[in-house]
Amino acid sequence: MHVVILAEFAVPSGGAEKVAVESARGLADAGHDVTFIQGVEGPADPLLDHPRLRRIALGLPDIWSRPALAAASAGIWHGAAARRLAAALDGLPVPPDCLHLHQWTRSLSPSVFPILLSRGVPVFVTLHDYFLACPNGVYYRFDRNEPCGMRPMSAACLAAPCDARSRAHKLVRAGRTAALRRVAGGGRLHLVHVCDASLVRMGPMLAGLAAGHHRVDNPVAVAQAEPARPERGDAVAYVGRMTEEKGADLVAAAAREAGLPALFIGSGPLAERLRGREGIELLGWRGPAEVQAILRARARAVAAPSRWLETGPLTVYEALATGIPVVASQRSGAAEKVRHGETGYVVAPETGALADAFRALRDDETAARLGRAAHGRFWSAPLSLAAHCEALADLYGRIVRGDLCAPQQEEARLAASGAPAPAPAGEPDLAVRL
Repeated sequence: MHVVILAEFAVPSGGAEKVAVESARGLADAGHDVTFIQGVEGPADPLLDHPRLRRIALGLPDIWSRPALAAASAGIWHGAAARRLAAALDGLPVPPDCLHLHQWTRSLSPSVFPILLSRGVPVFVTLHDYFLACPNGVYYRFDRNEPCGMRPMSAACLAAPCDARSRAHKLVRAGRTAALRRVAGGGRLHLVHVCDASLVRMGPMLAGLAAGHHRVDNPVAVAQAEPARPERGDAVAYVGRMTEEKGADLVAAAAREAGLPALFIGSGPLAERLRGREGIELLGWRGPAEVQAILRARARAVAAPSRWLETGPLTVYEALATGIPVVASQRSGAAEKVRHGETGYVVAPETGALADAFRALRDDETAARLGRAAHGRFWSAPLSLAAHCEALADLYGRIVRGDLCAPQQEEARLAASGAPAPAPAGEPDLAVRL
């Protein structure tokens, strides 16, 4: 099978690119022919160096590097991106059996969807976020610091000053979403959800879009090893971009209340606000191997207290695979993988609820028990790259053969699995207290 994977970068600068790059390599390792097309010119991860894998760079500028008017115009409809993508696909020595898009908002724009849908082969889109439905991409009210409860692109949505940057950015992003709906509704897309919560939430949002809905977990690039010893850890760890919607400030406040140091690996808008505070250590961005070493040596738990309805933060899965308890937000899709009181705690993204969990983890026996259980449960059915690519290849094969998976069938699968539906967006979550 020849699979074309599209992303905007060929290095894992974020979760979407990381999954795109790793799945490209995993599919090539499994014997499939893979073409990786990157929108923005730039370096490539060494994982993309494989005899069955070719890489094509479209040479497009990152929208954030362009002047404001040019960025706005290209963000809504980038004609050059469509032309270069069409030329790249026309130039392939062997036509693809399917096309898989991971990211499109930084350089590609809605203009690439007609190109993909015109090829006569299945088109897959992994939903790492909410951009296919929501203008600001995260279904979150940045003006209120809470999840959104409105119908995307409704009059109320368009009037809301919810964008993280400005009202002008909201207008451009709304124009982009309108353009996307105009062109993506004419052909059948296959939407890949990375968590059950995304499937439940996004189905109604995309009811007017001709699409099939499917579930494939993200891969976890952690090698199996002896479990960590979280009872020896001295801090609660946070890994990732330090923003309010991700709850970095909640970790700092709750750790202080629980009497534990807070260790931050990453950077972001909140870094300067937290710098210099007692009990807070900021390490900045580190490479994957170094992050693993730091967590093994220092982390009593990894906290992921997202205020937004995050789909599947990889840090949660990686911590469980390492044998470190996780304290996860009820709003995060990754919380589906945390067993409350067994492998970690699932709580409301509130200081008090987080502090209760952190206090419980101050007990060495509790931290050790949860860590061992997290490690054992993860590796009993690991979310490995091989398992991820096997699931992808099976999905591709079923769709290519015409064995379509309708949204109703996928919803029935979810119901049969016993997975709980998340609280409706915009309604307050009930705290899970210890």
